[in-house]
Amino acid sequence: MTFDEIVKARRSIRSYKSAPIEQDKLLAVLDAGRLAPSARNRQDWRFTVVTNQKLRERLSYACCGQSVVAEAPVSIILWGRAEDVMECDQSAATVDCSIALSFMILKAQELGLGTCWLGAFKADEVAKVLDLPDGAVIVAVTPLGYPNEEPAARPRKSPDAIYDFRE
Repeated sequence: MTFDEIVKARRSIRSYKSAPIEQDKLLAVLDAGRLAPSARNRQDWRFTVVTNQKLRERLSYACCGQSVVAEAPVSIILWGRAEDVMECDQSAATVDCSIALSFMILKAQELGLGTCWLGAFKADEVAKVLDLPDGAVIVAVTPLGYPNEEPAARPRKSPDAIYDFRE
């Protein structure tokens, strides 16, 4: 599968099979995130991998009741250990974890796994459920597993609505 095919095939998956994920595939997804670029190459991120069913159920409540967090065999929480603002006034944790998760979701697609980038969560509750350290900046949550659905592609804006060339 080419990169373009992976990008075009990727969907947000909101229903998962109960089949476990093979360890080599899980590690490949995590490694794709580990290899992503980060501000000043600090790699100041953590990927908390939750496979325990009861913990995923508690986590689903912290994610605004999204049952998909408990349904998928794995949930991954991306967070930074410290809030660092880059020279461009952007949060390094947010940018770095977002890049890492982008790499992870594309690798998951290549391996036949599904993901759904979740931004609906209560960060303080997620931190409490996972016993994360004070100051943890939780950026995103994604379920990970074999899709139990094949959603159609969602509409995309035209290039003219997005691209802004300056000559």
